[in-house]
Amino acid sequence: MNYASPTYIEETRIGFHFLRTHTWQHHVLRVAINDLKRLIGEPLPQGGTLLDAGCGQGKSLRLLRDAFQPARMLGLDADPHSLALAQTEAEREGMPIELHAADCATMPLPDRSADIVFCHQTFHHLVEQERALAEFWRVLKPGGWLLFAESTKAYIDTWVIRWFFRHPMEVQKSAEEYLEMLRWQGFEFDARNVSFPYLWWSRSKDFGLLERWGLKAPPPPGQREETLVNVAARKPMA
Repeated sequence: MNYASPTYIEETRIGFHFLRTHTWQHHVLRVAINDLKRLIGEPLPQGGTLLDAGCGQGKSLRLLRDAFQPARMLGLDADPHSLALAQTEAEREGMPIELHAADCATMPLPDRSADIVFCHQTFHHLVEQERALAEFWRVLKPGGWLLFAESTKAYIDTWVIRWFFRHPMEVQKSAEEYLEMLRWQGFEFDARNVSFPYLWWSRSKDFGLLERWGLKAPPPPGQREETLVNVAARKPMA
């Protein structure tokens, strides 16, 4: 298959199927979008143009439409098979969408053309992360939001994830390293705009089973290696 990125790492069959499951839609996507809404605060941005950078098979589209009511929706992904499924998903939901087969590091979109860039569980797949972040900055309008939800190296670099999925291991980062990347690019956010979810599926050593069985309590923030980081970051108006 011809991918739209020269550095694209093809997902495993198990990984591709997982992105269509109830677990992905309801325990990963839905939870992340609800958390990002909380991190933005009220009022939520409504209307305008929303870009789903790394839209995959389109399972986020309905949730994003319901949350932000964009006037225009764009989806971008390097995998043409995923984009075909995203188109089917959009048609099923009765949603007009513009889909682009492209690399996040070289997006075919005009400067200052998006009000929201949604980047959910995409960054750890990207080899050229700095270039992709610069592209997010470029296409966002001043005052626009980058909704960034990502898994950290502490999750990706575990034997379970390595066994079932494929990722460029040399670019994986900690939660604080991702935050520093966003700050370096110029994005603005405060502590109230950041969360470190410690969700059961992100702890691949035991998937939180010992806690659900009441055998142990989860370690508090500051005493654990964070597996997830969510950020509602803004491009300054100036």
